Amino acid sequence: MAVQEARDGAVKGAHAGGCTCGDCPHGARTGHRRAVAEFLLKREEFAAGQGLPAAVAHSASASRQWVSEELTQSAELVAERGRAEGEAWLARLWCRTAVAVGAAVVLLLLVQALTAIGAGWSTARTAGLLAAVMVGGALTAASWFHRARGGALAPVIGEDNRLSTSRAIAAGWVLFVAYAVLVLVGRLAAASGHAERDALISGLELARGAGVVTVLAVVCGIAVLVRRVVGLRVLGQRLQKVRADRPRAADLLTDDAGRGTFTDIQYVLISAVALVFAAVRLARRPDLPWGLAVVVLVSAATYLAGKYAEGGRPVILSVVRAREAGDLDAPIRTGDDIEIRGAGFVPPGAQAADRLSRMVVRIGAVNVHVPLVPVTGGFSNPTDTVLTVPVPADVEPGRVEVQLVTAAGVETNRYAIDVTE
Repeated sequence: MAVQEARDGAVKGAHAGGCTCGDCPHGARTGHRRAVAEFLLKREEFAAGQGLPAAVAHSASASRQWVSEELTQSAELVAERGRAEGEAWLARLWCRTAVAVGAAVVLLLLVQALTAIGAGWSTARTAGLLAAVMVGGALTAASWFHRARGGALAPVIGEDNRLSTSRAIAAGWVLFVAYAVLVLVGRLAAASGHAERDALISGLELARGAGVVTVLAVVCGIAVLVRRVVGLRVLGQRLQKVRADRPRAADLLTDDAGRGTFTDIQYVLISAVALVFAAVRLARRPDLPWGLAVVVLVSAATYLAGKYAEGGRPVILSVVRAREAGDLDAPIRTGDDIEIRGAGFVPPGAQAADRLSRMVVRIGAVNVHVPLVPVTGGFSNPTDTVLTVPVPADVEPGRVEVQLVTAAGVETNRYAIDVTE
């Protein structure tokens, strides 16, 4: 489909709306999709051995370098269009959040109207609806003031431009507590008897709200602690972070590479269930049972432990001379290809070509960019555990050190090799 779209785009020349650059907000998405399609088409052609100029076709190293440069330039265009699409998406998000908040208020009204059949309308339903309108109005106002950064989602977007699971959970509990307090305030304002007023005020006492207060304190503390832990691990080169083009809802359940993680999934699932239970229970008692509160705390502790355990510094385990079929065994010489074996070479979220092209291998005092070697559906070089680079002629014979700099800017250990003349 991507290849067909690229061919169709070459014929049409412009997408719906008349924009051909793909940089305007209206055409950012189409421009990005077209750039991706053209890149995939070019990569598949090179993987099949097509499109090579005659000047470099006779040399394997020259053709590999030329293909890598062509793919790198095309990948940079894809990345530029992706960033433009991300900015346009964030600019439109505040309108969508405002619509979603309004829809939630209408849904609450419908639910209250259905549950009031037979039982009659009560002051508690009125207080709940007014509290929802006030919270929704505050969220809508916040969306407008932060419309350039994603509207109401701006506080839960991390420094890597992904949705933060810890911040999203903390924001959910903060909104629930604010809504619960407003409901009690509304019911207190409408109460006429002293006994009813005293009963409502007692709902704010610590003895009844200890579970909610404890959960709120823990999840907010974890949101702050996780940001600190991740920042320190990135600065200490013990964790590799690559910035995303735009936040996605899947970020709440996956790691930076898009793979589902147990710690994030269980934290979101248990917290969502607890919030739903507390919201339903709010109609009668504004508290959270200690049993459910302890379950949320255990889930939060598991999430925090997972944050401490994730990551790790990339490491070079060995460096050998790359040997093709029919080659004789020999020492490493300038002009040869070397195969670097290890782990953690490709950071999570850096599988795109523009990220892979940033990888650099230091051989002595010479910086060698890792060439992109396309195959059908991806790249055979570099990979997370193995990559191949040539030894330039500028490398002095003798004992030199090899070191890799990943796309996230993290340096591996140094590995010494002997280069002969």
